[in-house]
Amino acid sequence: MGVVRDSVAQVEMKLVQSGSEEGSEAGRSNDITTLVLQRRAERRKVTVYLTLTGLLVFTSAFLLGYVSFRGTCRPCKDEGDLVPIEDTAGPDHPPERGTMYLGELRDMLKKYLKEEKIESTVRRVSRSSHPPGSSEGNALATEILQTFQQLHMDHTWTDSHYASLQFPSRTQRNALWLVDAEGAELEEIPLDGADYCAYSATGTATGGVVYVNYARQEDFSQLKEMGVALNGNIAITRVGGGVSFAEKVWLAQEAGLVGVLIYPDPADIPQDPRRLGLHSNAAISEHVHLGSGDPFTPGFPSFNHTQYPPTQSSGLPIIPAQPISANVAAKLLSQLSGVACPRGWSGRLPYVQCVLGPEFATSDGRQVKMAVYNSLTSVLLNNIFASIEGKVEPDQYIIMGAQRDSWGPGAVKSGVGTAILLELARTFSTMVQNGFSPRRSLLFVSWDAGDFGNVGATEWLEGYLSMLHLKAVAYFSLDQAVMGDDALSVYTSPLLADLIEGAVKQVDHPKHTGQSILSLAEAQGGWRSRIVKPLYLNSGAYSFTAFGGVPAMEIRFHEEGRVYPFVNTQMDSASRLQELLQGRVCVVGRAVAELVGLMVLRLAHDQILPLDISHYSSTALTLSSLLNQLSVELQARGLSPQWVYSARGDYSRAAKTLQEAIKNTDIQDERMSRLYNTRLMRVEYYFLSQYVSVVETPFRHVLHGRGEHTLSALTEHLSKLRSDPRQFQEARFRRQLALFTWTLQGAANALSGDVWNIENPF
Repeated sequence: MGVVRDSVAQVEMKLVQSGSEEGSEAGRSNDITTLVLQRRAERRKVTVYLTLTGLLVFTSAFLLGYVSFRGTCRPCKDEGDLVPIEDTAGPDHPPERGTMYLGELRDMLKKYLKEEKIESTVRRVSRSSHPPGSSEGNALATEILQTFQQLHMDHTWTDSHYASLQFPSRTQRNALWLVDAEGAELEEIPLDGADYCAYSATGTATGGVVYVNYARQEDFSQLKEMGVALNGNIAITRVGGGVSFAEKVWLAQEAGLVGVLIYPDPADIPQDPRRLGLHSNAAISEHVHLGSGDPFTPGFPSFNHTQYPPTQSSGLPIIPAQPISANVAAKLLSQLSGVACPRGWSGRLPYVQCVLGPEFATSDGRQVKMAVYNSLTSVLLNNIFASIEGKVEPDQYIIMGAQRDSWGPGAVKSGVGTAILLELARTFSTMVQNGFSPRRSLLFVSWDAGDFGNVGATEWLEGYLSMLHLKAVAYFSLDQAVMGDDALSVYTSPLLADLIEGAVKQVDHPKHTGQSILSLAEAQGGWRSRIVKPLYLNSGAYSFTAFGGVPAMEIRFHEEGRVYPFVNTQMDSASRLQELLQGRVCVVGRAVAELVGLMVLRLAHDQILPLDISHYSSTALTLSSLLNQLSVELQARGLSPQWVYSARGDYSRAAKTLQEAIKNTDIQDERMSRLYNTRLMRVEYYFLSQYVSVVETPFRHVLHGRGEHTLSALTEHLSKLRSDPRQFQEARFRRQLALFTWTLQGAANALSGDVWNIENPF
């Protein structure tokens, strides 16, 4: 435009200088021609410029499109051909363009996992005892927080609580005596001051001694059938038998016993320290609260400056409990008289002939007196969190956690879990830096006060219970993940069971390189029954499902038919664990990390969550079958099982309908995907009974919980209809049936979706 203005200016100047009209016309004509020619030249330059620019833009766009197109294609068998991937949602296909394949993510996970870091962390964590509130425990918490921060996580934070924890008294030691009939002390039996049962009742108890085997329900039933006196006496029970310390004490209390002594028998736990066994003078400590969390704020989070009602957990025992060594148990049991033990009850205590008691063989009427003086302390707990935000659904969380505290060095109890947790955090952070974009958020948590009944984790659950069923996809507990290198056990909510098969197919067995965990388990027959097990009370995953309604899983490698002997003792060190595993702690730890990582990848990648909601249909069918077998007895009492049949059918149909809807819907529709995922995520929460109090009955899950409302309590009571009809209580059965059935029906209604989709024909 500047050139045109200059030409016009020159023409005007010539017109002024011209003397004649003709000259003016001729000059004007010549100047206009010149101007037009100049404009044409300018236009040609612009045209050439635009043409070259257009070709450059087209070429660039073509190349970018080609590269992008190539990224969403897989090579065909014919060299040089490319076929665009269908926009499907299979497990190995990206849900949208630009997303990495699940197969690529698996390869990336295996590439970045570093097993050598696991061993170094185990040694660092278990270099000394680090109970909650101690200087060692606080230093370790700070170290883990700093490690999370160095990994460039999206968020790191601390969640703090004040909880009442019980420790041995500093002024009075727990004690044990032999006393005469008048109560005069004859002999004190020495105890280690560090050994105790947290949350035991305090005070003294005196009585005869009864050997109760593992203190299981069936053990007490057998003792009652044999006519052995239980009321007013003190129980001696073995560690193990599939029963936690808390359950042993609770059942002993229910049977009328006034105290419990718990010892490790050589038949269950190796005792020779030269062969990596427990010293015969060593005892095993464990809490005895039949529950989880702070027992003095049941159902309420222990935040600072919070008002609590004057209540305490119904799971706190009212009788004292104390761990003792095998030597102390042998001293007591060798002096008993009475009937011989039932078959299978004899342990391997030296110089002990198995008799039940409660009398002593001496004629002086001697008894045992036990005294427990543990004291309560308010302790500040710190749960350490780090997170990687999801890119599509950041408000949905996949949680991995491990307890950090330990009474002893805690190589197995806290070291291994913490090491795997940090390695998973480091690996996923590295993957994100190299192109991994998780659909959902990943949370990594180091829990405090796990030794006291998962107090840190449960207090967090209580604090955010009202929102977690909307946000928590699944929880993976890494506690005690490495106790051997032989067999794998997976304690899990059934909703996560389908994830396991895919993971064990792809991970090599740590003891057999080149063979997958699945192939070895199949060779032994029935891999699922050998590997997959139900959640149990003392696991780190139990509270998430039974209390919080979140699908949860705990993975553990162990020795087939042999327990790790040093858990909850001062002998649980990194060197002993390495010696037991012949230096393979890092290899086994990496296998666990890979298993968890693969399952987390599925949950973080798939557009529709891979949760098996149909499993609970078959669980309810078991009750229906039992009711059908007892139909004659029920009808004789005017009881009908039709109510349960209807609720089970409604749930089964709702689950099937939802699965079919997912299969037949375009899941690339983000709105529909989110609606389906929300319903899938809430299934475990639906089975938390709304008809019982969270304060009085914290484990409200009707299938995994504890209490009168559960399926196990209902079936146990129902079985008495034939085995012992006099013990069957019709009013109690009606209540149990109502609690279970309405919870099941509520789950069916919720799973159906909107209220207009619920079909309950009259």
